[in-house]
Amino acid sequence: MPLSDTACKNAKPKEKAYKLADEKGMFLLINTNGSKYFRLKYRFAGKEKVLALGVYPETTLKDARIKRDEAREQLAKGIDPALERKIKKTGAIENTFKAVALEWYEKNMLTKSESHKKRTLSLLERDLFPWVGGRTISDIKAPELLSALRRIESRNAIETAHRALQTCGQVFRYAEASGRVPRDITLALKGALTAVNSSNFASITDPQQVGPLLRAIDDYSGSFVVKCALKIAPLVFVRPGELRSMEWGHVNLDAKEWRYFVTKTETHHIVPLSRQAVEILTSIRPLTGNGRFVFPSARTPNGSRCLSDVALLAALRRMGFSKDEMTVHGFRPLARTILDEVLGFRPDFIEHQLAHAVKDPNGRAYNRTTHLADRQKMMQQWSDYLDELKNGAEIIPLRKSG
Repeated sequence: MPLSDTACKNAKPKEKAYKLADEKGMFLLINTNGSKYFRLKYRFAGKEKVLALGVYPETTLKDARIKRDEAREQLAKGIDPALERKIKKTGAIENTFKAVALEWYEKNMLTKSESHKKRTLSLLERDLFPWVGGRTISDIKAPELLSALRRIESRNAIETAHRALQTCGQVFRYAEASGRVPRDITLALKGALTAVNSSNFASITDPQQVGPLLRAIDDYSGSFVVKCALKIAPLVFVRPGELRSMEWGHVNLDAKEWRYFVTKTETHHIVPLSRQAVEILTSIRPLTGNGRFVFPSARTPNGSRCLSDVALLAALRRMGFSKDEMTVHGFRPLARTILDEVLGFRPDFIEHQLAHAVKDPNGRAYNRTTHLADRQKMMQQWSDYLDELKNGAEIIPLRKSG
């Protein structure tokens, strides 16, 4: 029920502060000393925030609701009401690198995936704010920023250093557009960092070597959850992060489908499940079916976290496959190569199943049901083919026409 003025007036202090809820995120906070504060709870850029709406009774319930509705209108326009209030109060925006970076983050991360938001904020807080966060952004020179990036390089995190430079470039261009710096200094750092090794993920693509890999997975004596994840990996050939975070709520064993949202391409995707894939999921369901994730982390008995990428990589290493020989991501090129070059399936079927950003001749992205019936047949034939490889059958490659 929404608050009434009588309820606000009669609310008495207790041993601990408590809240009386109103509507649309607003509540009245009653402190132990009897003071009463209207607050608005909201989310912006993936983070939970609280906005002060006034002190009761100086601010009436009606006035607090007006302020709440104004704040919600700002949120609908992509404006953080707390930041907007701060700007009006000070008459200016803070010009430290940290303040500008957080302002850029809140205005530009609304449409990004939660994982991307978390990764970007973590990079800022861990690798940039400690060194340049407190500096006025217009005073930062290229050598100073390079020094911060070199600290990341020094721990052999070359790709992270490049991501940090890219993020800094976006922050400085935002600062330039808002009149706080004359130019983007990151342009001067092009080529200053160690080049990223662009070698592809290691993968086994020779059918003669796939059989031993599959047999090694079947013989794996470690965690049952890890074993099941590795057994299904070649059958569905999704990205490692998508495999590890598979949720029971997205799996329909009766329909033999797994439906989820691909954050990399921001599209919905359907993975037809072969008979073999259904058997694997059925075998693990009694163990993990009451939790959120199909493959939960062993460190969280309640199943609140999914399996880590380290667990799957470590299992491959224990089986004797080096990092230059096979990776978890390697199941994707394994499937793509053999489905195309050996089994002769249409490339567009394969690309759709890989959840790549495929477009039609008019530049429109295909929807998730495109070629679904054909992909269902392909996935079952693929699983049957892998069974033949695992059982040691002699495989004669098909000659592709053209």
